[in-house]
Amino acid sequence: MGEIALANGVLFGTAYDRDVLHVPPFSDLYVRQARIFTSNNFLKFGSLRPAEDKCDYAIADALINFALERGIQVRGHNLIWNDWTPEWLQRSSADRVAYWLDRHVDETVTRYAGRLHSWDVVNEPLWLAHGNDGGYRSGPWFSALGKSYIASALKRARAADPSVKLVINESGPEWQRFWEQMDGAAIRKSFLRLIDELQHDGVPLDAAGLQCHWMPDFEFSAAAFQDLLHELASRHLAIYLTEIDVSDAKIKGNTGRRDAEVARRYELLISTALKVPEVKVIQTWELSDNATWLRVKPHLGPGGRLPRPLLFDDKLQPKAAYDAMARALAVRRA
Repeated sequence: MGEIALANGVLFGTAYDRDVLHVPPFSDLYVRQARIFTSNNFLKFGSLRPAEDKCDYAIADALINFALERGIQVRGHNLIWNDWTPEWLQRSSADRVAYWLDRHVDETVTRYAGRLHSWDVVNEPLWLAHGNDGGYRSGPWFSALGKSYIASALKRARAADPSVKLVINESGPEWQRFWEQMDGAAIRKSFLRLIDELQHDGVPLDAAGLQCHWMPDFEFSAAAFQDLLHELASRHLAIYLTEIDVSDAKIKGNTGRRDAEVARRYELLISTALKVPEVKVIQTWELSDNATWLRVKPHLGPGGRLPRPLLFDDKLQPKAAYDAMARALAVRRA
């Protein structure tokens, strides 16, 4: 898939984690298919800093070296997120939280300076259901610093590595209807307003990341999605689709029918996106069904049925979604 994508001006990739270090079939598949990896959990603040007096980059170093030694680029995910934060940070004073934002961004970006393709500097800054002005997500960074934490993180990341691409990665603007019945139009408005404010203030930002997890009750409008992509492109941003998967938890029928519907949604999403030249990166959230984050109770199908949301099955064989992705990439050649 990586070669097909490159022929159409796109970097195709996937999230990855420590399985590639220990399970040869996984590593073979991932290296063969992807041209860019995104760190799954191993670069998140809570993974690197489980205690205030402890920081461990060993797994991150090993996985980044694994990719780069094989000529595969890496996206860092993520520096600052109001989720996935350890209890010690949540208990810290506002001054200490501010200190840790500065220190974490400085140390982590500097450690990998010149080696990464991009950083998701801020992940999911918005969550309208939390009721904050501007639609911002609650959490320790926002509680301590308000929305200024976003600009602070981006500025420090640019200072630590002037060459890496800086990204805000968000999880709702691409949908008409989102979690907790949140309205996609409202999320898009908040997302674009945030970008406009950052750009007005001269804050560095290179790309917008749209996660594109297609969950059972999400509603998709190709027209609205394309309008969003054009809005982002008009702000001179590259666009990355960063965490694509398609849940089949509420799709009825046998395996073949479910796989066909999952494939249809992949093709619709990707073919719509690739009509906009600024879409530069397309990544799924892992490659094979047995590596998906969705195989936990809230996301299972009827009777505990295991989800099949990715391009390859449990035996690492390509599915209808793989073929759909390849077809969608042809949009760029048309």
